[in-house]
Amino acid sequence: MKLLKISSRQMDRRLRSRKLGIKKRIYGCTKPGTLLKHHIPIKTDHWDVDTPGFTEVDTVSHSGNNADGAFAYSVNQTDILTGWVETRAVLGKAEKGVNQALEEMEIDFPFKILGIDSDNGSEFINYSLWIRCEQQKIQFTRGRPYKKDDNAHIEQKNWTHVRKLMGWNRYDSWEAVDLMNDLYKNELRLFMNLFMPSAKLLKKERVGSRLIRRYDEPKTPLDRVIASKKGDPARVARLKALRIIVDPFELSRIIDCKMKRIFEKANYRQSPKSSGEVREIQKKQPAKLSYAEKDIMKDISRIFGIKALVS
Repeated sequence: MKLLKISSRQMDRRLRSRKLGIKKRIYGCTKPGTLLKHHIPIKTDHWDVDTPGFTEVDTVSHSGNNADGAFAYSVNQTDILTGWVETRAVLGKAEKGVNQALEEMEIDFPFKILGIDSDNGSEFINYSLWIRCEQQKIQFTRGRPYKKDDNAHIEQKNWTHVRKLMGWNRYDSWEAVDLMNDLYKNELRLFMNLFMPSAKLLKKERVGSRLIRRYDEPKTPLDRVIASKKGDPARVARLKALRIIVDPFELSRIIDCKMKRIFEKANYRQSPKSSGEVREIQKKQPAKLSYAEKDIMKDISRIFGIKALVS
């Protein structure tokens, strides 16, 4: 009876600390790194660079609907000026595996890496990456906690280069990781960086109540590297020759074939929260509830992590 009489404002006030903790816990799969935060500056200004090499980096989880145990992550890195993207798959996101993936991707970029901007996850905020950036004179910055817009470039590439292909399936085996890397290192990077053009936003103009966006001419990442005239000459020449030889339609066919093999390795086991215990809770609920009672029950189910307590 006390629960039915309490106001929504009083519920919010009493459960504020618990809501905040749950919100931080379910916000993606990023675990905050507590080390070195006072050494790594937060980047709050807009990217305004005329040299390739300043990059944003992030991880994309492949846990499906069950985040228990070890599963695959895609480490994604994109250049701000050219839009060049390199990706690697790792099993789990321990700092050793993620840093090794970053080192491999650095070799495949057709220019020298000058800067890395990441979120506050422990896979990036660690001594291994920080020391390597210090030794190689790489600018290392981070975004604000829980502000995805600070890393908007890589968030866009997470969707176009990873999520649209891999979907939301769960991959938790070394066979799946090896197949994903076979695709990322070969056909996919060539198809996306040599043949897929994109337009970059030049400026925004406000005319009355309208916001008009001005874009440049669509270009592929390789064309932007060539236009910058600051890429590695040997790598750029090799990529230009490769673009003449390679057939993009054949690349697309091979990508489809490899994706089918990757999908066969997906693990579709369900999360424990969506099993029979939830159905038992649904059976025990009253047949008819008032609208006020339904709202209260929905708040309780959301706060304490019980799915579909009331429909």
